[in-house]
Amino acid sequence: MLKVLYLSPWYPHRYDAMFGLFVRKHAEATARHCGVCVLYLFADEKVRKYEVVDQVSNGVRELYVYYPFSKTPILRQLTKAFGFLRAFVKGYALVEKRFGRPDVTQTNVLTRCGVLSYLLKKRLGIPYVVVEHWSRYLPSKNEYRGFVRKRVSEWVVRKASCVLPVTENLSDAMRRHGLRNDHYAVVHNVVDDFFFECEKVPRLPENRFTFLHVSCFSESDKNVCGILRAVKRLSESRTDFSMTMVGVGPDYEMVRDYARELHLPDGLVSFLGELPPTEVCRRFADADAFVLFSNTENAPVVISEALATGTPVIATNVGGIPEMVDDESGCLVNPGDEAALCDRMEWMIDHHADYDAERIRGKAYRYGYDEVGRFLVSCYEEALAANR
Repeated sequence: MLKVLYLSPWYPHRYDAMFGLFVRKHAEATARHCGVCVLYLFADEKVRKYEVVDQVSNGVRELYVYYPFSKTPILRQLTKAFGFLRAFVKGYALVEKRFGRPDVTQTNVLTRCGVLSYLLKKRLGIPYVVVEHWSRYLPSKNEYRGFVRKRVSEWVVRKASCVLPVTENLSDAMRRHGLRNDHYAVVHNVVDDFFFECEKVPRLPENRFTFLHVSCFSESDKNVCGILRAVKRLSESRTDFSMTMVGVGPDYEMVRDYARELHLPDGLVSFLGELPPTEVCRRFADADAFVLFSNTENAPVVISEALATGTPVIATNVGGIPEMVDDESGCLVNPGDEAALCDRMEWMIDHHADYDAERIRGKAYRYGYDEVGRFLVSCYEEALAANR
């Protein structure tokens, strides 16, 4: 059986079960078709010695190495770098002992884990692929900086068997930064199976139209307050709708306070906080339309989840969103244009019947576990064949 080792600086861990969850989903999708082991290295200020956790989750072997570092400012970065390399040596030895030597490695998110994949290729002849999720390359972010980082990233990308950004938009941005490789392709983020299986609930004529928003409530990125202002504007002409907001995040309390300051009609907006994935799925199925008014995005999984449940989408024309939403599945507005958002929301209330839930769902199957898993395995097999 083909064996793949995942290396990523983002992955769910004992302090944050949501961090890098999309990487775990890629691993789970791949594990349906081959053997997968994830080696995750975490600088942990709470440990005094190296701690290893070995577990299996949904068919994926996960090896965690929590490593200590100095809290003294002058030594902090140096001990982190040394600890990272030592944790990798310890962790990789366990990979070979408990999982076996991998045939391919997958680096998720440049740059330091890409260096590890390159070293494994140089020393052991193991080819690697790069999967990139980070939006820092996009002009709206402009966070890809540093002479050394750029040169090392260029080298790692050039030596990879293929590079797999999660949107075409991100692919273009990476290439504009000089990250060159002859084999670029898009790999989609994964949607849980139960989103496809959840039955869409038809709205009764006497019920109010329900909009849904799901996000991490980071105002600079998601512009949730902009949604609230559009809701306020729309409520001044009609009240036959409601807005349900799901999620938590750094600006959650601020957004709730702002909603109160707007003096919205009672019951118009409800905040449900964090919900388990199955309940989020239920909320998508119950909603008539999904709204995402982000200032910047890459490939938001919440849009994929909306489509998988047959829910039309109103979103901003940023990042990879135009690759996900077309006229048959929703509509786009420019970021920050609250008047246009209000207009599209009103239009959606009156024209919702024009959308076909099953047609929308059909567009989302490319985000399913089997589809994404098979695509990734085909990339690994091509990497192996080219390396022989």
